[in-house]
Amino acid sequence: MSKQLFSGSIGRKFAMALSALFLIIFLLQHFTINFTSVISEGVFNELSHFMGTNPLVQFLLQPILMFGVAFHFIMGFVLEVKNRSSREVKYAMNNGAANSSWMSRNMIWSGLFILFFLGFHFYDFWIPEMNYKYIEMKPEDPTRYYDEVVHMFNNPVRVAIYSLSFVFLSLHLLHGFQSAFQSIGARYSKYTPAIQKIGRLYAFLIPAGFIFIAVFHYINSL
Repeated sequence: MSKQLFSGSIGRKFAMALSALFLIIFLLQHFTINFTSVISEGVFNELSHFMGTNPLVQFLLQPILMFGVAFHFIMGFVLEVKNRSSREVKYAMNNGAANSSWMSRNMIWSGLFILFFLGFHFYDFWIPEMNYKYIEMKPEDPTRYYDEVVHMFNNPVRVAIYSLSFVFLSLHLLHGFQSAFQSIGARYSKYTPAIQKIGRLYAFLIPAGFIFIAVFHYINSL
């Protein structure tokens, strides 16, 4: 059954959509926690400490998240290769916009930039966290998280990289949000207009919110 699911175009798109929706939910949760760093240092430290020390989060949900990210990008590349190889009609370059949006034609490129950013983000936060807890094995300090974020965002180059990355994420989401719902069967339903509006709001507000967090901490550090 699983082999049939991934061997067909519809099955691959369905699996891709499920991973996209999973990551959309995670992104909202991740933003919510990070945004508390703008509102309250204490609340942010408390939430980050819970997420960083809870065994369920660390040893079950975190591996699931990593698998979801890897699956989404690998499946995206597979779909891109399959689509290119099976395309029989080569559209003229100047007619591309008539057949699809700019975002849909460039999902692979926005995805690659996001993948680069994830590597950069892992280098910034996840690797130091693993080093702190499992290599240096320092005693846990539940008040350290806010200071670590502030320290990261006192560098204007890092803030610029983060901001540009979230612009690409916004472009990716402008097509990906609606496309994910279409792939699971909501293409021509009565909810389509609402999904389109929510998708556009999500694609703008969440990346803009992440940019605001980075810029806020940078300005606050001056």
